[in-house]
Order: sequence, then C-alpha cells, then structure tokens
Amino acid sequence: MKADRKTAIDRDEVVSQMEPLLIGENSRQRAALTDLAVELAQKSAGFRRSLPESLLASLADLVRSMNCYYSNLIEGHDTHPIDIERALKDDYSADPKKRDLQLEAKAHITVQQWIDKGNLKGRALTVHSIREVHRHFCELMPDELLWIEDPITKKRLKVIPGELRAQDVEVGNHVAVSPGAVPRFLQRFEDVYSKTGKAETILAAAAAHHRLLWIHPFPDGNGRVARLLSHATLLEVLDTGAVWSIARGLARNVRAYKGHLAACDLTRRNDLDGRGHLSQENLAEFTKFFLTTCIDQVSFMESLVQPDRLRARILIWAEEEIRLNGLPPKSGSILEAVLYRGELPRADAAGIVGTGDRQARRVVSALLEQGVLISESTRAHLRLAFPATLASRWMPGLFPETQG
Repeated sequence: MKADRKTAIDRDEVVSQMEPLLIGENSRQRAALTDLAVELAQKSAGFRRSLPESLLASLADLVRSMNCYYSNLIEGHDTHPIDIERALKDDYSADPKKRDLQLEAKAHITVQQWIDKGNLKGRALTVHSIREVHRHFCELMPDELLWIEDPITKKRLKVIPGELRAQDVEVGNHVAVSPGAVPRFLQRFEDVYSKTGKAETILAAAAAHHRLLWIHPFPDGNGRVARLLSHATLLEVLDTGAVWSIARGLARNVRAYKGHLAACDLTRRNDLDGRGHLSQENLAEFTKFFLTTCIDQVSFMESLVQPDRLRARILIWAEEEIRLNGLPPKSGSILEAVLYRGELPRADAAGIVGTGDRQARRVVSALLEQGVLISESTRAHLRLAFPATLASRWMPGLFPETQG
C-alpha cells in the first residue's frame, strides 16, 4: 500500500463525533431489531441448507453478477447483466464508455469472488481490509474511471487504489471528517465492529455500513466498498453461501436507502435519542430497513429456486428450444436429471437419453454450448448454470427485462 499523501489536513475532530456505533441496550427499538436479526439468521440458514452444493456454486455465480449490477446501478452506472456476462468472457463493446463500464463490472465481480472464497474471513471490518478491497477493485478498473473532479477547484484528481483521501468532501448535506482525521476514525471503526459477537455483528451490520460511508475514507468508490464489506460480513456471520445479496434490495429501494443514510448523518435530536453525537433513533430505523431488506431478498431468492417452480420454468424453456431446433430432443431429460441430482456424471447421460452414447454427447454438447450446463473439464461432472441471457425466463424478476 502506498503511503497517504502528507498534505492531508487534520482538524483534530474527536472520534466520539461518530457515536453511537452500536444500537444501545436502552434503545426502544432494540428488542424488535434483535427479533429481525434472529429471523434473518434462521431464514438465511434454512435457504442455504435447502440447496445442493452443486446448485449452490452455480447460483453464487449468478448472484455475483446480480450484486455487481445493482451495486453499480446505485452509483448511476447501468451495465446490463448480459453485457456483464460478455465481459466475463472478454467480449467487450466497441464503444469505449460501454467497455469501461464492462471492465468496472468485471472488477466488481472479481473482487466479490475473492471475498466469497473466504479471503476476508475474520477481518472484514478492519482498516487493512477496507483499504485492501478498495485497492483490489480500483487496480482492475479502467484508467478513465479512476479520475474524479474536485467540486471546489474543478481539477481532475486521480484515485489511487487503496489510498485514503487527502481532500475534504461533502456528500449531500454531510461534511465528512477532515482527511487527516480519517485514520483515527477508521481505527475506532475497527476497534468496535471487528470485535463484536455473531449476534451483535448481524445487528450492527447496518450501523457499520453507514459509519464507513460517514467517514468517507476514499475520494471515490466508498459506496461499492461499503456494500462489498456488508456482503463479506453477512457471508461470514450468516454463512450465506453467497446465494443472496442485499444490493438488489437497496437498489430497488434506492430512495429509501439514500434517505436513511442521510438521516443517519443527523445529530441527536433530544434526550430520548440516545447519548451519542449522532441520532440513535435514525440509526435504529436504518437498521430496521437494512435487516428487513435482507430478509426480503432471502425470501425472493428462495421463491425463485423453489424446486418444482424452477424445474417447470427450465423444462418449458427446453421444450420450446427443442421445437425451434435450438436444442436436440431429450435435452430436457438431461436438465431434469441435473436438477434432481445436483450434478450428473457424463457416463450417465446415455442412459438418460436412451439413444446411445453418440446422441448423448450431442445433447450434452448443445447444452454446454448454450451455457446452461458447465463442467470443470471434458470428463468432470455436469452442473447447472444460470446464464444472464436466460435470467428473465429461469429467474424472473432477478434482473431488468430489457437491455439498458
């Protein structure tokens, strides 16, 4: 990591300006929020247990694209999932602006995949990890998207991967702490949020999300870093399997999301509003919104992969493709077998198709070419995939219906 710019001004703000960092036991909303945290933990665990391991991996791949799409959309960058999928195959638009957004999306997915492999386990909310996520993300970004304009001087500034800001910033009505104070506030952030137990970590996820944005440690990229770290936190504490994401819920309720963030910037209103500098009531309201959004997203994903409904949608699609000569006959039988078993040995395909090895290989090849089956090698077992091009048919509501 490069050293921070030495020009950073420190106005000696005290870290207590960021209090409260946790919802206090005396909060009138504490009991209801604890119930929501328990409900989320139970619902997330139940959903994960309902999925076979092979489907878990394929669904996680799709959710990474979903998370990337919606997180970038919150920032005003609309890169359609089909274009994201093309970028993952190194198929880029000839339009430089669209290509840059594809590269940005690919960077987001690469970083989340790195997180999903457990690289932040036990340390998601540390100063080092905050800077590490920003560094990984920005190092993969196209150069043009690393330049921002100073709102006061109008000068173009280069965002340095992982480097804390050296300028004052104002977001809406919130004036963030002076750049020289950022390290102190981040250390306080780590001291509190990285040392809570599992139950408190679930309850504190929203507070940590806001307080990181309140500090605003980087010149740009704070929103995506905060959402990636929220994902990492919930991934570990809830063992989500990365098969659901809060980003979709935040993007679909973006006005409420940004409204809650702005409300959490406000100072304490009266003696009934906690004992910290900032409003505890507003932080509790955001926590309620955050946890409820998480529960809604688990329920949504659960409804999409309900076995009978998912099977029906996939087989109806396969039948239509067969009638249009897009797939060979018996393709649906292979897909149904993969759905039922989770993964299918290639040697079993002939018995399922019932027309010999040659026809079985033809069916499997067609399904692999369509991207609905994947396999680690030419001899490895077959697994179901969820291509973005078929999301509207197989997983309705996951992505927007039309390409932006």
